[in-house]
Amino acid sequence: MIDLYTAATPNGHKASIMLEELGVPYTVHHLDLSRGHQKTPEYLKINPNGRIPAIVDRDNDDFAVFESGAILIYLAEKYGRFLPADVKGRSTAIQWLMFQMGGIGPMQGQANVFHRYWHEKYQPAIDRYQNETKRLYGVLEKRLEGRDYLCDEYGIADIANFTWVNIHSWSGVSIDDLPNVQAWRNRIRQRPAVQRGLAVPGDSAPAAVVDAARTMLQR
Repeated sequence: MIDLYTAATPNGHKASIMLEELGVPYTVHHLDLSRGHQKTPEYLKINPNGRIPAIVDRDNDDFAVFESGAILIYLAEKYGRFLPADVKGRSTAIQWLMFQMGGIGPMQGQANVFHRYWHEKYQPAIDRYQNETKRLYGVLEKRLEGRDYLCDEYGIADIANFTWVNIHSWSGVSIDDLPNVQAWRNRIRQRPAVQRGLAVPGDSAPAAVVDAARTMLQR
């Protein structure tokens, strides 16, 4: 049994989508980030960085894993799915996972902050992060030329990048001129496990979070 500690964010959805794709039993613990649940002493024992998501593998001596990319790798290796076994294939998948972790996630995250949440309109920062996010989307566009998925077969690299690209409009970044990215996003969104994973943490989340997630799914 896996315990999943999460919230309705792109990083949180990586873990819930992966668990749904694997079809393994797990229990959801919704952390209300606005109330600081992620900073409680109890949770910091699981994730010292005080962020979501995190998992605890009850079948492996209550082993805790934090950082969304590390969770994807751990689950892929534990269950032998969604990560190639050969050295080159595994490396390629991890490279594209790290591309999201080190590029799209941080840049688009800052785009979200300045486009949606900053207390004043600071256009240079908005432009900086939206433009860099769009540049990184362009890297995906080129990679997806002639491919259905980033590493030919659907896997953890697709899950990681998808959860961020999926909310591109929330960040104020268009993909209208990126047909390969559009087709890839739509292809992944059609997967039943992805749809279920995007609905987590579900009714346990505050109404505003649920409404925002539903809005993103409809775009």
